[in-house]
Amino acid sequence: MSELFIGLMSGTSTDGVDAVLADFAALPPRLLGHVHHGFAAELRAELLRLNGPGDDELHRSAVASQHLARAYAAAVQDLLLHAEVESADVRAIGAHGQTVRHRPDAGYTIQLNAPATLAELTGIDVVADFRSRDVAAGGQGAPLVPAFHAALFATEAARAVVNIGGISNLTGLPARGSAAPVIGFDCGPGNVLIDAWALEHLGEPMDRDGRWASGGRVDSGLLEALLAEPFFAAPPPKSTGRELFNADWLRAHLAARERIDAQHVAATLTRLTAAAIGRAIGAHFPQAQDVIVCGGGAYNATLVGMLAEEVAPRPLRSSAEVGVAPQHVEALAFAWLAREFLARRCGNLPAVTGAEGPRVLGCLYPGS
Repeated sequence: MSELFIGLMSGTSTDGVDAVLADFAALPPRLLGHVHHGFAAELRAELLRLNGPGDDELHRSAVASQHLARAYAAAVQDLLLHAEVESADVRAIGAHGQTVRHRPDAGYTIQLNAPATLAELTGIDVVADFRSRDVAAGGQGAPLVPAFHAALFATEAARAVVNIGGISNLTGLPARGSAAPVIGFDCGPGNVLIDAWALEHLGEPMDRDGRWASGGRVDSGLLEALLAEPFFAAPPPKSTGRELFNADWLRAHLAARERIDAQHVAATLTRLTAAAIGRAIGAHFPQAQDVIVCGGGAYNATLVGMLAEEVAPRPLRSSAEVGVAPQHVEALAFAWLAREFLARRCGNLPAVTGAEGPRVLGCLYPGS
């Protein structure tokens, strides 16, 4: 039986979809192809608007979900074309969807998606809706990647894995063979505030390579005020998103202080991401012997430099150094979760999410 799976990931940064095709006949999986499709400007703008309240949200969400599914299908077709693989040879697509509201405290999480449309357009089985079963079991529904991190990155020494997307999250991997549980939780903002500030002041969707921030100076007073946010001190399990860390949150902090040069704010926001991660490791997984970084933030040289300072003396390594490129990890995780679902294996880690127990995650939409 084929062990080919596709994983689709569009994260909090809302920059587009990463699609991977991998052979899971063995771990680590063998990557057969990767494509990134940026979202059309209109779709990205609508997905961002749907993170907050607005008029006619139900209709707008349904329409955006259809456009999103078509964007996913286009990425899948491009991926298969470049890999020279037939759709009939793929077991399933793991499609996370686009998170627009994450409120486990209220018993729900919403990922926009139209998996039936995706299955119809591709003819491939689609596994989607990974988070809601964990939330139904009393969990945070996030982060879900630590189980995959454990399968992929565990070694003979304790190791921390940091994923920096729109939100950053930490996985603590005990030494292989240890009876200690894997831990994981959201640390705070990853790229979300950096990107929003760059868009507002540079007209660019991101501070590419951290070049703008590299010319600024960290404002220590602002940094400590931002780090005083109660979320950072809250014990895990915990998860967060744009509901908390958004432009309004930042503006409220800036309004309480004398004006700070925009470039200095960029530097401070970059240090905020690094400091929150460093403090999380120090507080909750100090036994880590090294730190692996993945996600889009791994390509921000200024952020990586600051993070190396925050986690020292532990060495900081890109996930590419241990076999998986940073932009592939999350999409591979959802391909892996689709595989776990088809095998009816549990995909969550209760010690990470706070769920009452292990649960099979996802729903199946047959491709034919």
